[in-house]
Amino acid sequence: MKKWAYPLAILTLVIFIVLRATYQKPFMNTFDAKVADIFLGNRFIEFFHYIGEPKFVVIVAVVLIVYLAWKVKNYRGMLFVVLTFAAGNVLNQLLKKWVQRPRPELEDQLTSFSFPSGHAMTGILYLFTTAYLLAENNSKSRKILLWLAAIILMILIGLSRIAGARHFATDVLAGWCMGYTWFVICVIWYERRKRNFQLNHK
Repeated sequence: MKKWAYPLAILTLVIFIVLRATYQKPFMNTFDAKVADIFLGNRFIEFFHYIGEPKFVVIVAVVLIVYLAWKVKNYRGMLFVVLTFAAGNVLNQLLKKWVQRPRPELEDQLTSFSFPSGHAMTGILYLFTTAYLLAENNSKSRKILLWLAAIILMILIGLSRIAGARHFATDVLAGWCMGYTWFVICVIWYERRKRNFQLNHK
């Protein structure tokens, strides 16, 4: 990871804490309303919620683990996937139960809590994890393409929850922020284990 990625994870954690403390404030309600006015009902953007659905994420996780096990023999990478995908989802559920923010008022609305957005948080986790692992032994141009695709899809998945009135904008921002922070924590673990293994096998 680039050196700037680590302080950015601290910043996103701070932003998450600020959002947690202020999401009920009038200025945040105004922000949520203005963002909803821009994206609400956008069918193209709403479509991308499908690639943030739990079933799709599980399929990606299984394919990635199989690739890591049989193709590149990266067993640390397999555990890295579990930490980001599975543990990240558990963290999201714990945060939702802690905050207990109701979702936007909507007929046939989902019954689970709203803050932080699960699609936004697990979306950034599975996309960034996939890009990170696939970029490890790739050319610079392919790395750029992988990360660019991951960032664009991450944004679209998050915005799809606003377009479909399933989340407030502050939920999505909080999901992105906590997702990125957790991703970098897992990267720190992964890279330290990788360095220790290389040192022990010189």
